[in-house]
Amino acid sequence: MHLLHFYEDDRPVLGLKTDRGIFSIPRAAAKLSEQVPGDVQELIAQGDSGLERIKNLYDKTSGVDELFTSEEETRFAPAVLQPQKIICVGLNYIDHAAESKMEIPKSPILFNKYNNALTGHKKPVRLPAGATQFDYEAELVAVIGKRASNVSEDEALDYVFGYTIGNDLSARDLQFRTGQWMLGKSSDGFAPIGPILVTRDELDPANLAISCTVNGEVRQSANTKDMIFNCAYLISYISKYMTLEPGDVIFTGTPDGVILGYPQESQKWLAPGDEIQVKIEGIGTLVNTLT
Repeated sequence: MHLLHFYEDDRPVLGLKTDRGIFSIPRAAAKLSEQVPGDVQELIAQGDSGLERIKNLYDKTSGVDELFTSEEETRFAPAVLQPQKIICVGLNYIDHAAESKMEIPKSPILFNKYNNALTGHKKPVRLPAGATQFDYEAELVAVIGKRASNVSEDEALDYVFGYTIGNDLSARDLQFRTGQWMLGKSSDGFAPIGPILVTRDELDPANLAISCTVNGEVRQSANTKDMIFNCAYLISYISKYMTLEPGDVIFTGTPDGVILGYPQESQKWLAPGDEIQVKIEGIGTLVNTLT
């Protein structure tokens, strides 16, 4: 199932991406006087019954043209609205660690973003004052579907609800101002996720093509099979030290090709007007323009 949040009457609501466009779940539910989850968080809480309810609703109303909006006209919200935790993984591709001139990690390097950083597909991202070295990071994002505490690697993917696309935008001069990365990672809008959330039954997270373009120029091109620590390992590892809650999101790391890895004389940092597209096989393309 391809889920998303989009704006109706200036509030984010739950939708489905279909071949006919974006299907409005709340408008369909109102038409049939049925109750459905209001957002992804509520849907996760309802489990399989919530997904079945949405499927049945779509089957009953998919012939009603007024319930669909074209993607071009759709205003997207973040694929997850209010996660308790946004956990990010640094240096999780060997070539990216090498280009960053850092040691290959023996354990996952974890840091965090906050909800202020979340934004959606096609939303502009305003660059903060006081920084100049802005960079992109194309990432697969895993969304947790049930409470995970001390889970095994073999069971870990059973705790995933689905996957989406993320761009771990970074201000490198702020990131490395001190030994803590947070300031350079969690400015407003620095965690675009979307455009859709694909349920886990449709994807193999260990073998997905991932790429990033800036103004149409390919900057990153890799496959998630190149991760040092795959999604199952990450979820198991993190859950040994903190309980993962439904709706939590994990940015799983970026391949090589970031601006930070260029020779210093070739580093041309992102600037207002740049358009960044992050594409992941089976999910789609996340697009954001900097302002």
